[in-house]
Amino acid sequence: MKNEIGEVQLKFAKIIWENEPISSGLLVQLCERELKWKKSTTYTVLKKLCEKNLFQNNKGIVTSLISMEEFYVNQSIEIVEDKFDGSLPAFIAAFTSKQKLSEKEIKDIKKMIEEAGR
Repeated sequence: MKNEIGEVQLKFAKIIWENEPISSGLLVQLCERELKWKKSTTYTVLKKLCEKNLFQNNKGIVTSLISMEEFYVNQSIEIVEDKFDGSLPAFIAAFTSKQKLSEKEIKDIKKMIEEAGR
C-alpha cells in the first residue's frame, strides 16, 4: 500500500488523527490557526488524502481509515522494501553506521527480535 505523503500533508494528517472524529468546519479552523491555511487549501489537501484512502469525509465528519500507527508501520515496511531490497539487516546496518545505539536500545531491539521469532 503506497501512502506516500509530504511533510505538510503529514502535519495535516496529524491534526486529524489527534482530533478525530472532527467536523470539517472545525478542521478548517484548526488548519487556519496551526498551518495558516485558507478553507480551500484544507479541503484540497483533505480530498487528496481521502483519495489515498487515509481519511474519509462523511457528511462533514472527518475520520481516519488508517491509524497513525498503521501509517508509520506501512511507511517503515515500504522504506525497507524500496530502499533496502526488503532486507531489514541492510536497513539496520545503514542506520547504525551513522547512528550509534545505546545499551538500552540494543537490549530492547534484542528483545523485539526474540519475541518476533516466536
